[in-house]
Amino acid sequence: MHPAPEPERTVNLGDHAVDDLKFIRSAMERAGAFTAVPGWGGVGMGVTALAAAFLAAVQPTPGRWLAVWLGAALVAAAIGLWTMVRKARRLDVPLVTGAGRKFVLGLLPPILVGALLTAALLRAGAAPLVPAVWLLLYGTGIVAAGAFSVPVVPLQGLAFLILGVAALLVPEAGDLLLGLGFGVVNLVFGLVIAVRHGG
Repeated sequence: MHPAPEPERTVNLGDHAVDDLKFIRSAMERAGAFTAVPGWGGVGMGVTALAAAFLAAVQPTPGRWLAVWLGAALVAAAIGLWTMVRKARRLDVPLVTGAGRKFVLGLLPPILVGALLTAALLRAGAAPLVPAVWLLLYGTGIVAAGAFSVPVVPLQGLAFLILGVAALLVPEAGDLLLGLGFGVVNLVFGLVIAVRHGG
């Protein structure tokens, strides 16, 4: 006598579908856009740069001019970092993994290259080219980092690139173009990001 076959176990497809959806959602969140770009931080950075543009334009020596802009850059970096950390915590977005890590890795290399080229240009007596280098490399970093962020961020980088080209063509307008880029562009795009993307 043969043993009776065991009844087939039924598989609840609903449970598998829920598990699959959870996995897909988790993967998309890890690969998604970096949303902690600080709009209000951009506004603060813009105000800092506008003040620096006015102050730097009246400095009597290239050394003092550079000191004004470097001081403004340090203040702006502190504002940007502080507001980014606050927004990331509020949105529960990681800064050192996923899209946040890619954003930082896209932004930092052009900034470091800009610092090296600034030293080289000043040593070579080519200080009028420094604004173009800053605008072009910062724009490059924003475009690269923006590939991992909200769509408006690469457009902000493009605006910096356009102003950088203008600074190459008209180097005597360096302070004006730096004020437009780091000041006005940061203000305008900062407001857009703050309103449309949560602060």
